[in-house]
Amino acid sequence: MPADSSRVDADRQLLIDAQGRGVAATLKAYARLSGPGWLQSALTLGGGSLGSSLYLGILGGFSLLWLQPFAMAIGVVMMSAIAYVTLSTGERPFRAINRHINPVLGWSWLIATLMANMVWSLPQYSLCFAVCEQNFFPSVFQGDGVLAPGPSNSLLGRWVVSGAVLVLCTVVTWSYGSGSWGVRLYDAILKWVVALIVVCFIGVVVRMAMTPEGVNWGAVFAGLLPNFKHLYEPVATLRPLLEGIADPEARRYWTELIVGEQRDVMLAAGAAAVGINMTFLLPYALLTRGWDKAFRGMTIFDLATGTFIPFVLATGCVVIAAAQQFHGRLPEGVVVAADGSVEVPRHFQKPYDALLEQRAAATVSGSNQIIPFTAADERIAATLVRRDTFDLAKSLARLFDPSGGSGGHFMANIVFGVGVVAMTISSISLMMLISGFVVCEVLDRPAEGWVFRLGCLIASVGAFWPLLWEGDARAWLTVIAGVYGAMLLPIAYVTFFVMMNKKSLLGAEAPTGASRIVWNVLMAIAATAATAAGVSAIVEKGGIVGVAFVVAYIALVLVVQCFHKPPQASAVAGAAPFATASL
Repeated sequence: MPADSSRVDADRQLLIDAQGRGVAATLKAYARLSGPGWLQSALTLGGGSLGSSLYLGILGGFSLLWLQPFAMAIGVVMMSAIAYVTLSTGERPFRAINRHINPVLGWSWLIATLMANMVWSLPQYSLCFAVCEQNFFPSVFQGDGVLAPGPSNSLLGRWVVSGAVLVLCTVVTWSYGSGSWGVRLYDAILKWVVALIVVCFIGVVVRMAMTPEGVNWGAVFAGLLPNFKHLYEPVATLRPLLEGIADPEARRYWTELIVGEQRDVMLAAGAAAVGINMTFLLPYALLTRGWDKAFRGMTIFDLATGTFIPFVLATGCVVIAAAQQFHGRLPEGVVVAADGSVEVPRHFQKPYDALLEQRAAATVSGSNQIIPFTAADERIAATLVRRDTFDLAKSLARLFDPSGGSGGHFMANIVFGVGVVAMTISSISLMMLISGFVVCEVLDRPAEGWVFRLGCLIASVGAFWPLLWEGDARAWLTVIAGVYGAMLLPIAYVTFFVMMNKKSLLGAEAPTGASRIVWNVLMAIAATAATAAGVSAIVEKGGIVGVAFVVAYIALVLVVQCFHKPPQASAVAGAAPFATASL
C-alpha cells in the first residue's frame, strides 16, 4: 500500500522543526507521530501476556514481578536495532538478511514468525470464549443455557464465539489494507484498546490497595529486582508448604513440579513480552509508513512509551492481583478438616485429583510401594491447582462490593472481562496483519488487495482451538504456546545482532565509537538471554531430539554461510523504500 509521500514529508519537517525548538517540542512531536510502538503494545498485551502474568502471580507471588519488565527491556533493545537498520537502509529485512547475512536465517525468521502466529492465536480465542462463558454470559454458556455443552453440541458455544471473533477481527484487519486512511484508523483503534487494557487493570490494583488488607508495596518493589535462581528453585514463599511434607521423596517430587511449572511460566512470560512475530511486524509497519532515517529517534521513543510502559503497567497489575489473591493460598471454597485433610469444590476436583495421581505414580518407597498421601500432600495439591481467568475475576468481586453482593461480581466481571477481551481481540487482529505481511513478502507482492487479505486468514487457525485443547484451565494454553515461542526467539535476536554490525548492509550508517559499544553490549545481553531461554526450552521439552535438531540447524547455517557471498559495503545499502516498491 503506497504511503502518502506528502504526509511523510510533512511529518519529517515537523520533526526537524521540533528538534530545532528543543527537547519539549521534540517530545511533543514524537508523541503526535507515534504509532508503530502502540501496534507492538497491542500485540504483546494479548492472551499470552495475560495468562503468563496470571500464573507468574499464582506460582511466584510478587517475587517474579521483575521478569516481564526485564524481558520487555531487552526486547525493546532488539526492536530498536531492527528499526535502526530498517530506517537507515529502507531495505526490507527479509531480503536484507538473505542478501547480507544468510538465507537460512532469513527464511527461518519468516517461517518461525508464521508458525508463531498460528500457535499464539490459539490461546487468544480460548480466552475470549472463557470470558464469554464465565464472565459475560454464564447463563447462556452454562447449565441449561442455549449454548451450554450437551450430548450433541458439546463444542457449539466455542464455535459460535470463535466464529464471531474471527469475523470481527477480519473486518478490522482488512481496513489496514485499504490505504493510508486504513492505517490511521487501525492505529487509532489500537491506541484506544491499549489504553482501555491498562486502565482496566490499574483500576483493579487501585481498588485492591483501598481494601483493609491492602497491597504489600514493599514486597512489590522487592519483586522488581531480578533473581534468576527462580529458574531452578521454588520461590521462598512456597517453602513452608514443602517443609510440611515429611517424606523426602514426596517433597522432592513437589519441589520439582513447582520448579518445572515456575520455569515454564517464566519462559512463556519472556516469550510473550516480545515474540518473534513482533520482530517481523515492526520493520514492515515502519516501511508501510514510508519512514526513513529521520524517524529513527522517534521510533525508539515510540517503543519506549507506546510499548514498554503500557506493557509493564498492565502485566504488573495482573501479577499483583493474582499474587495477592492466589499465591500460596487454598482456592476459594476449599474445606480443611480438623485432621488437616482437604476437600475441594467440584470444579477443582478433576485437576486436584490429577495432581495427586501424578504424585502417586512418580513416588514410591524403597520397597516399591506407593508412598501414601498425607494432609500436607493434599494441601499443596490444592494450592497448586490451576486457576483460570474466571477465578481471578471471582476473587476480585469482594473488592468492588465487600458485602459480597451481586454488584461486586458484576463490576469484577465487567472490568476484568473487558480488559481480557480487548487484549485478545487486538492480538488476534495483529497476528492476522503480520500473516498478511509474511505471505506478501514470500510472493514479493504489495501489502494490499486480496493477496494481503487472504494471507491474513492464515492466523485464523486459532479459531480451531476447540479441536486441540480440552483442558479445564484455558489460560494455561498461553503457557504452552509461550514455551514454544521461547524456542523460536533466538533466531531473530541473533540475526539482528549480526545485522547491526554488518558493514555491507549499513555502510556509512553503521554505529561507530561509543554508540557502537553501547549497542553491542545491550544487544549481547538481549541475545544471550533469549538464546539461554530458547535452549533451555528445547532441552527440557524436546530432549535428545530437540538437541539433535538444534545441532543440525546450526550445521546447515554454517554450511550455507561457507558458500554465501554478501555484497560489498557501500555508502549505504538499501532497496527502494517499501512504500514505493512491491512488498
